[in-house]
Amino acid sequence: MISSKTSFIALIGNPVSHSLSPIMQNAALQYLGLDLIYIAIPCKDEDLESVLNSLKKINCKGLNITIPHKEKVFDLCSEISPVANNVKAINTLKLNSKKEWSGTNTDVEGFIYPLKTLTPTKKHSVVLGSGGASRSVIQGLINLNFSTISVVSRNKSSLDALITNFENQIELKGLLNNDNQAQNLIEKADLIVNTTPVGMKTAVDEMNLLPYGESFWRSLNSKTIVYDLIYNPAPTPLLKFSAKKGCTTIDGSQMLVAQGLKSLSFWTNGLEVPFHIMNDALKTYL
Repeated sequence: MISSKTSFIALIGNPVSHSLSPIMQNAALQYLGLDLIYIAIPCKDEDLESVLNSLKKINCKGLNITIPHKEKVFDLCSEISPVANNVKAINTLKLNSKKEWSGTNTDVEGFIYPLKTLTPTKKHSVVLGSGGASRSVIQGLINLNFSTISVVSRNKSSLDALITNFENQIELKGLLNNDNQAQNLIEKADLIVNTTPVGMKTAVDEMNLLPYGESFWRSLNSKTIVYDLIYNPAPTPLLKFSAKKGCTTIDGSQMLVAQGLKSLSFWTNGLEVPFHIMNDALKTYL
């Protein structure tokens, strides 16, 4: 029961009305029996600093940070974890002993979670998209010791920035989506990860789209694992297409839950919740 003593954790972003984090996090908080609730707070760019400074002074125990603030929040943290520095993005904050924000990134561990039980042989991977989400994916693939990581993008400038960002860890192969070499990559890949928004549930006439068009996928083979970070709809058009080809498929809901578990552990100094508690809450809602 919510009382005058109840503290809260919040999601900060713009927009946040579509987020499923409150559904799964409140299920976890109830399971743990904590006097905490999880809410979503819309926050414009120009209000970010004042909102975070205000939250320090009230009964806020932690924050999730989402688009478009994952990079901008760096300047508002007094402590930043190595993984957040590597991927240039923060998605989780808590107050330290000095009542200053300490930031980390749980997206990398979230991404890795459903891949831990899979063992691709040659470990050739292809990442689609060069936006913010691709950074956590690439760091996760590096952590899993993938031998080659290729990135296919429409945007040359963001692709070049991504390659530069990781040059001290691994040599990324970057291709534009209309490059004919992409077909060879698709055919030989052990794992393909979609980080683009193509296939997300939006307008009805935009459904059934595949990233970079259907012809891009003509050489996909049945031994490839296809991982789509999108979780709504489930399955996405890409995962439906891949399943028909005989591929193993993974949707973004597992990453969403796993990164949420890591965030909750960060806020509560190591408390853990079974995966199924959050996952079942999402399934019931969806």
